Amino acid sequence: MSLYSNYLPKTRGAVALSDEELRQCAPSIFASQPIDTVSDRYSFLATSSILKGMRENGWAPVRAEQQSIRTEARRGFQKHLIRFARAEQLDSWEKNQVRPEVVLLNSHDKSSAYQLHCGLFRLVCSNGMVVADGNFQRISIKHSGFNPDSVIDASFKVLSAVPDIMNMVRLFQDRVLTDAERLALATGAATYRWEDPNKAPVSPSMLLESRRFGDGAKDLWTTLNTLQENLVRGGQRDHSRRGPDGSRMHKSRAIKGIDEDLRLNKALWHMAEVLRTQGI
Repeated sequence: MSLYSNYLPKTRGAVALSDEELRQCAPSIFASQPIDTVSDRYSFLATSSILKGMRENGWAPVRAEQQSIRTEARRGFQKHLIRFARAEQLDSWEKNQVRPEVVLLNSHDKSSAYQLHCGLFRLVCSNGMVVADGNFQRISIKHSGFNPDSVIDASFKVLSAVPDIMNMVRLFQDRVLTDAERLALATGAATYRWEDPNKAPVSPSMLLESRRFGDGAKDLWTTLNTLQENLVRGGQRDHSRRGPDGSRMHKSRAIKGIDEDLRLNKALWHMAEVLRTQGI
């Protein structure tokens, strides 16, 4: 049984979510205590308290998910993720715009430190790109030896990276790729996802196929988003590929795990940065 076989669907991210809607997506957000197996050194940080503080400072929760579980004792305490957008941007935001977000990751079962990442969201395909750690602010706090009251203040340090992130998006948009560069980026993405692109369910070139009109441009930003959406959503079938026994390959599998999603997004962003500055 897959760890994420009961993975809850993601909300679209275009509207603010109420507590009731968040409970439907990720009940573990509202745990009032940690799992009973934690040690005395464990400092409990209720995600719901951070949620309240983010709202009071103008950030609206727009997307939420939680990890599926194998052990019933973890239910209601497992790893969960919330994406926040500026409340004022929800009313003024237009199609094809890019929106900066704060991505919160936490758990109440010792499976994760409290983390905040910089994120990006594009309405046209409701995908959530997460920025690589190497260049932009990320906060990670262990559940021991800290004062929970100071976490909200520390969390807003991640926002200092937003101007640099949006500038990087513009640089990606200005960088037009050759066909060889697009294929090289797709091959790198396929290698990260499946290790051996030759044994992957789809060819790298298929990962470059846009899912909607308007995503056929060859700039780095559009190419990056096309690759990200195809890898995360899966569902592609390459009829030219066969398995070792000659049977048709299955459709590409969607990314359903929180950690797997974050790692893939960060890896893609890093590949794009390298390609922008160094080429192939």
